[in-house]
Amino acid sequence: MQSTTPSAVPSTARSAVPSVRRLAAAGAVAAALALAAAGPAAAHVSVNPDEAEQGGYTTIDVKVPNERDNASTVKVELTFPADHPLASVMPQPVPGWDVKVTKTKPAEPVEAHGRKLTEVPSKVTWTETGGGIEPGTFQQFPVSVGQLPEDTDRLVLKAVQTYSNDEVVRWIEEPPAEGGEEPEHPAPVLNLVPPAEGGDGHGGTDTDAESGAESGADADQAGAGTTARNEAGGAADTSDTTARVLAATGIVLGAGGIAYGVLAGRRRTS
Repeated sequence: MQSTTPSAVPSTARSAVPSVRRLAAAGAVAAALALAAAGPAAAHVSVNPDEAEQGGYTTIDVKVPNERDNASTVKVELTFPADHPLASVMPQPVPGWDVKVTKTKPAEPVEAHGRKLTEVPSKVTWTETGGGIEPGTFQQFPVSVGQLPEDTDRLVLKAVQTYSNDEVVRWIEEPPAEGGEEPEHPAPVLNLVPPAEGGDGHGGTDTDAESGAESGADADQAGAGTTARNEAGGAADTSDTTARVLAATGIVLGAGGIAYGVLAGRRRTS
């Protein structure tokens, strides 16, 4: 009687086992790295540039990204600090948005070019009239502001973002000192630095500054650098989007590798 010897496992099958395991492990690592990369990619309301000279006038772009997949941003509110009131706040018109400047009485009259103002701008509200900020996009709202205070090194500009599903996100938490952990909903910050040597910090002529105090600002001159800042903001947003796409791709590849490893293991078992 002849004995039956179990057939040897083909070498190709044996070599496939480590390959499958390596693929599954690599997929899991890719998914973990993708999730780690996705965290910092989350954007928030910010101002660009984030630095200006004390005692001067400047134009900032309020950048508002839409962080929801199922709703559009329909209203944005930006509040200026009451302890450092500004004589001039003038938003540049943005197509598809209605804008309103709210004024309040300061604790003490604000002096601006020989005048004492008993009412100063305290908040700007943008309300959509053409669809709002859709998922996966952002909008920048240019605002001319001044005269910037000389007795502080930053202005915390608290923002409120309202979505079409009635969700409200309040970007009002004051960022910590340098090196501290960023809060979940940090408020935009405009850092203030001393004027450059030989400059007056106004960024324009005395006539322009006076016009800004009386009417809000000279929108044409103040918005001269908006295009360059929009391009810079767009590049930053592209970076955020790229990171999110890479994160999603890594997660999909990781899940696929793990699933392939499990299925291959089941086939070998059967």
